[in-house]
Amino acid sequence: MPLRLSGFIIALLATAAIPAWAQDAIGQIKTETGTVLIQHNGAPESAAIGVRLFESDSITTSQDGSIGITFADNSTMSLGPNTRLDLDTFQFDSTTHLGNFNVSLEKGTLAVKSGDIVRQTPEAMHIKTPVALLGVRGTEFVVLAADKSR
Repeated sequence: MPLRLSGFIIALLATAAIPAWAQDAIGQIKTETGTVLIQHNGAPESAAIGVRLFESDSITTSQDGSIGITFADNSTMSLGPNTRLDLDTFQFDSTTHLGNFNVSLEKGTLAVKSGDIVRQTPEAMHIKTPVALLGVRGTEFVVLAADKSR
């Protein structure tokens, strides 16, 4: 096998081993219904299954929208209709499972099943709402943040 071809095969195999979270992505959309927008670097994008999410992205669901997300630490989040969630901070070491995970729920509903970050360090996940800061120590929970305009 020529050297050039074997180098290409090695590069191809190495690329195949890169997880879906590559290039600083922190999560990926697994389910979506209705209208859901992702604000990434100031540009809105329609949500779709497989779209990768990044730190500092914002997710907004419409009245008919919902979305399910899996993060790099195996945490999962589901957002219901009329929800706005900001992905503030996500740092995760896949070897040690150390990190921190902070989001801001401005309005709407959020169901969470925590992943490896919280299993390793129970106080490493926080959810900020308009009226409270929640420190996550459990594994599954639901949060409702009422719209301040009501």
